[in-house]
Amino acid sequence: MFSAWDRRDRPPEEGTAAGLQGFAVDKTFLSSLKGILLETELALTFIIFICFTASISAYMAAALLEFFITLAFLFLYATQYYQRFDRLNWPCLDFLRCISAIIIFLVVSFAAVTSREGAAIAAFVFGIILVFVFAYDAFKIYQTEMAPRATQGDQQ
Repeated sequence: MFSAWDRRDRPPEEGTAAGLQGFAVDKTFLSSLKGILLETELALTFIIFICFTASISAYMAAALLEFFITLAFLFLYATQYYQRFDRLNWPCLDFLRCISAIIIFLVVSFAAVTSREGAAIAAFVFGIILVFVFAYDAFKIYQTEMAPRATQGDQQ
């Protein structure tokens, strides 16, 4: 009697979890250390993008790319959507994101400071600050996610 169409139209029963809740944002993640780090990285990459747009537009693509990558990770972590892709090693991907951002922003920041424009110097300063934020994020990822796995493998 009840087909799939009838079950779809009914609200979920009390006490059971609704299957797909959409993209509900986890507010506790946004106030956690990882959430604050991602938000800081996102804000600083946007500031650097604006500085590069105002001075040297050739380097703004690197900042824009890192902005979108960081925004994607923030979205995936805040909505817990990354758990649906269980075959990916998310701590490793996040660690590689931080390492690649460190390399990109070090190179681009030192290349931009040679132009001696005001906005380029500001981008250099924010770039160096951002490198330290990404390095701290990479350290915390390694400390909490990767180092315990290495010690567990040694004990067995």
